[in-house]
Amino acid sequence: MDEMTIRAARDDELPLLAGMRWRWVIDRGDEPATTRGEFVDTFVSWARTHSEEHHPLVVLRGDEIIGMAWLALQARVPSPHATDRVVGDLQCVYVTPEHRSAGYGDRLVEAVLTRAGELGLEWVTVHSSRRAVPAYERRGFAVSPRLLQVSL
Repeated sequence: MDEMTIRAARDDELPLLAGMRWRWVIDRGDEPATTRGEFVDTFVSWARTHSEEHHPLVVLRGDEIIGMAWLALQARVPSPHATDRVVGDLQCVYVTPEHRSAGYGDRLVEAVLTRAGELGLEWVTVHSSRRAVPAYERRGFAVSPRLLQVSL
């Protein structure tokens, strides 16, 4: 693996992350509901508005950003055991197709989990594609019999 760095994304990199999110949709064969320019503007504005609870990390190979992951924080209702409770959700893990299967995504997930531990989160969830399930399981993610979901 070439020289790799993982760090928090900078504000000036948000348009690049929007481009990655756009590419992700295009690569899946989906049809965007807006133009690329409108999406980038919306994405950047959203990321800035939600910067307190959504933390993007990027993976660089040399000077090139080749992947991203977002740690979304969610405050939980206080309990008598812990009054300051926060959990996380791992979102938008993406490595450019030409850099997949080289360990970058695994290291990116590891960095997000390290950051979650530093923040004292109770747990981290992830909604995964079928292809990525084994990678998340290698990092300790497991199906929980008490975590349920309903589609609306």
